[in-house]
This record gives sequence, structure tokens and C-alpha cells, in this order.
Amino acid sequence: MDFAASSSASTSAANDVASSQEHYITSIEEDHETTCWGCGIRLLVSPHAPIFKCGWCGAITNKNALKCDNQYYKWRRLRDRCFVIVVLMFMIFIICGGIWAVYPVVFSISFFCGIFHSTITVILSVSTLSSFGLASFLSPGIPPRILWGSYPAVGKGGLENYTFCHYCSKPKSSRTHHCRSCGMCVLDMDHHCPFIGNCVGAANHRCFIIFLISTVISTAYVSIISVYAALHVWPPVNFLDHQPLHRFFSYEMDLNLLKETIFALLRSTVFLTPRGIALVYLFIASVSVGTGLIVLLWQQLSYIYKGKTYLSQLSASEGEGGERDCKNFVRFFGCQYIAARCCPTFWNSTKSHKK
Repeated sequence: MDFAASSSASTSAANDVASSQEHYITSIEEDHETTCWGCGIRLLVSPHAPIFKCGWCGAITNKNALKCDNQYYKWRRLRDRCFVIVVLMFMIFIICGGIWAVYPVVFSISFFCGIFHSTITVILSVSTLSSFGLASFLSPGIPPRILWGSYPAVGKGGLENYTFCHYCSKPKSSRTHHCRSCGMCVLDMDHHCPFIGNCVGAANHRCFIIFLISTVISTAYVSIISVYAALHVWPPVNFLDHQPLHRFFSYEMDLNLLKETIFALLRSTVFLTPRGIALVYLFIASVSVGTGLIVLLWQQLSYIYKGKTYLSQLSASEGEGGERDCKNFVRFFGCQYIAARCCPTFWNSTKSHKK
């Protein structure tokens, strides 16, 4: 009797579990069925999984992704264009001011010296302005088009690790990022630079690096030539306190000499001509701008050496292209054929830098 009761109890318990599982499966089918945006296949997902990946096409869906308001897009574009105009006017002012302030002094030294420095100025000016124009007005890199949305068109793994851009309403690979200032998705986006009014991406990253290199060289040249010209037009420096030479070996006297020299230079600036004032401004502007660009150039070259971009460096989920190698510079500047022909040992070596 006890055995029959226990058997009936276990049977009813099993029926309850089966009915609960059936109810659970039914609720999942009815309430948690969704459609993959990549291939259109209907999927069963957990209600606690806001991000899931399609098992067929590999597309990643984020239910919590919200499209932010893009009402300030026109103001961002206007801001970028204003930055471009200001930077362009500053470069033209430095070039014209340098020609006006420096070259009368240079040509007064010798005609050959004037022709030599004029040639250098033309080369640096053309390279800087042309690379700036290319970096500013070239498209930063449009992602390639890919089929999506229907099962027959999308094959197995056709959208592997793709996400959906709610701004552009199209697929976005892991190498692509959307820029709200440019209003488009950019392939291999490094950053958005307001001073060129454009994103730095796969199509104009090389032009941006060439612009930085050309500008750093130009600012170094302007600072050196402005000091050289200022030495020829600077008013005489008069020292108020003349100390014997044998007393200059003490620390106090050396400090006093440095202070006296600085004060004498500041007193002589009262008699500076407009050309001398322009030379002082050229030196200060070139040194300050060049220092900031050297830091930016070093950062960019370090990312290229690592095979990454600024955004991929910040993103922990992106691990592609992380091998440290000097060959990354060759690939970046598109010199693989020249490197393979001229330096086959270097190009064919498999050694990479771990640190």
C-alpha cells in the first residue's frame, strides 16, 4: 500500500515537472522569440541576454543600443569648418610673415643663401599645405558594402562579429566606428580631428601622418631661421653691471650674469623694429606648435608600430593587429614592394617585438 502511494506520488511529481517544463518552453517560444537583423532568422534568446550573437550569420544584436539625438550635427560641421579656416589662415600667415621678416636678412648675407632657403621654404610649404588639404577633404574611409537582411543572401558566418549602426541603418564591422561629427561610419577610424575638420581613418590616415611630419619639420626650420635672422637685426644689448671675468666662476655671479643678460635682452626689445617683433612671434609660435605636434606624432607612430589605431587601443574587445613590428610602418605607407625588393632579409624575417 505504501509502495503504491509512493509510486503514485512520484508519478504526479514527474507529471508536474513535465507540465512546468512544457509551460516554460511554451512561454519562451511565445515571449522570447526575436529576429536577427543580419539574416532575418528567428531566434530564441534568454530574457536576461540583451546582447546575443546569431548562430548562422554571426551578427551581434544589442537590444539596449539607443540612437542618440543628432540634432547638433550641423553645428559640429560648422565648428570643424571654422577650425579648418583658422588653421589654414595661421599657416598662410606664418609663411607670409616668415618671407617678409626673414628673407631680406637672408638675401643680404648672400644671394646663394637666399636661393637655398627659398627652395626649402617652397618645398616645406607645398608639402604641408597639400597634405593638410588631402587630410581635410579626402573621405576618411567608407566601409565596403555587404549583403544583409535576408537568409538566402547571407551565408554562414557572412556577418561574423558585425553590429548594427542605428545612425546609418546598416551593418558595422568591428573595424568600423560611427562618427557623430562626420555623420558616417569610418573604416579603421583613429579619431576625429577638429583641426582638419575630418575623421582620421583608413583612407586619409597616411595623409594625416605626412601632414604631421611636414609640419614638425617646418616648425623646426622656422624656429631656427627666425633665431638666425634675429641675431642680425637685434638691437645692441647693453649691460648695466660689468663684473670682472675672474669672478664668474662662482655660482652667485653666474646667476647674476644670467639675470643681467635676460634683463638686457628685455630692455633691448623696446628698440625692436617690426621685423624683429615678427621674428620673435615666429619663434614662439613655431616652438609651441611644434612641441604639441611632436607629442601627437609620437603617439600616432607608436600606434602604427603596434598595428593599432587610437580607438582600437582603447577598446579591450578588439585584439586584431596587435603585433609589434617595424613592418607595420612599411605596410602603413604602402611600401611593401619596395621593401621586398630592396631589403628582402628584413621583409622576409619573422621576428617580432614582444615589448
